Amino acid sequence: MTATLRRDWTGVRETHIGAVFFAGELAYKLKKPVDFGFLDFTRRETRQEVCHREVALNRRLAPDVYLGVADVTGPDGEPCDHLVVMRRMPEERRLATLVRAGEVPVGTIDELARTVAAFHSRADRGPGISAAGTRDALRHRWRDSFSQVRPFAGTVLDPSVTAEIERLTEEFLAGRETLFDHRVAKGHIVDGHGDLLADDIFCLDDGPRILDCLEFDDRLRWVDGLDDIAFLAMDLERLGAPALAGRLLERYVEFAGDPAPPALRHHYLAYRAFVRVKVACLRSAQGDAGAAEPARQYAGIAVRHLRAARVRLVLVGGLPASGKSTLAGALADRLGATLISSDRVRKELAGIPPERDAAAGYEQGIYDAEHTGRTYAELNRRAGTLLALGETVVLDASWRAADHRVHATEVGAATSSHVVPLRCWAPDAITTARLTTRRNSISDATPAVAHRMAATVAEWPEAHTVFTAGTEEDSLVQALAYLG
Repeated sequence: MTATLRRDWTGVRETHIGAVFFAGELAYKLKKPVDFGFLDFTRRETRQEVCHREVALNRRLAPDVYLGVADVTGPDGEPCDHLVVMRRMPEERRLATLVRAGEVPVGTIDELARTVAAFHSRADRGPGISAAGTRDALRHRWRDSFSQVRPFAGTVLDPSVTAEIERLTEEFLAGRETLFDHRVAKGHIVDGHGDLLADDIFCLDDGPRILDCLEFDDRLRWVDGLDDIAFLAMDLERLGAPALAGRLLERYVEFAGDPAPPALRHHYLAYRAFVRVKVACLRSAQGDAGAAEPARQYAGIAVRHLRAARVRLVLVGGLPASGKSTLAGALADRLGATLISSDRVRKELAGIPPERDAAAGYEQGIYDAEHTGRTYAELNRRAGTLLALGETVVLDASWRAADHRVHATEVGAATSSHVVPLRCWAPDAITTARLTTRRNSISDATPAVAHRMAATVAEWPEAHTVFTAGTEEDSLVQALAYLG
């Protein structure tokens, strides 16, 4: 195909690596002869190859949009450049335009989530693709981006923000090799889109058209499916539609059958935001004065999601009837965390149904030293498994022995998880009243046992005290403030 110059140009859209010219019902996409290290378009032959690759890859999601590649010839008749030829999409149906106008029906978001999930289900997979989804491969991509962005700290970006992004990223990845190995084993790493943005999606009456996948480096398109969809969710958030972003992710994991931990979703949202930080910084270096503000905006999104992605081990302790189980359950619900109760584990290990009364004297029966040691060892074992898989864990137990706390802290350190110790406390009169009036509790503690326990509790100076004599919500607000 040879391009013929037209006189009806109606506009141009430019990025750091290319430009799109609009003429009538067609659009022509030109690659810039630039070299950014992660891509090099300085050779004409490379631009030609990439144009053909772009058409082939994008026909996976928009076969009726990508028409072919046109050769641009010089006066001597020889090709001097190449253009991707596309059917022009209606500007008013651009997803970003609809989002800004507040005109996106939730059904459109559901359809996008279903379309991307179906695309991922049939996408190419294989050993080479899977290798790009390991923890070390993702960490390598993060670190490459850090290297490219560091020169802009102090000018375009706040150095304290970029430093926090690096620190939280390294913390998350350090303890999560098991999580990423699990993702690889389950087949979640695919040859995806790689650059899902609201500006490149058009919502037509007969379904969405998703354009402009990442074509210049296959390895950057070989991603976890959740990572792929997170790019679009992040972009919706940037456009001021966090509710649509959340719905997109929820519907995607539903359609894809992928119950990924919330921490991983937040991590990928942060990763995609930081990719845009890098792009905005590069545009700033090219002389785009308006790129600095988007770079800072994306950095803010990245740091916010990295904070939310912190994997936590929350130890909720205290004497019987101190409100620890109530607080632990409320925390788990609020954080989307896994709750593990020592009362349930103790009876499970003893082969006793949780609702059966197993009351005994102080440190007798299933509450003797042997059963207690086994219970805490199992709590820590289960917590370690879940933390390595990116799940925040709330452990509900008395935590009155210092060695049990030390072991839990070691589990947190081994999985690079943030350990938060909370000690619940209420006046004796209140705890005694609770013990004498509560019904249908899996705890077997009596006022006499609670009194003996109070005399043997080891000091816990690192714990944050939560006053639990008030409402459940009041206790929860105090606890959340300590989580940071």
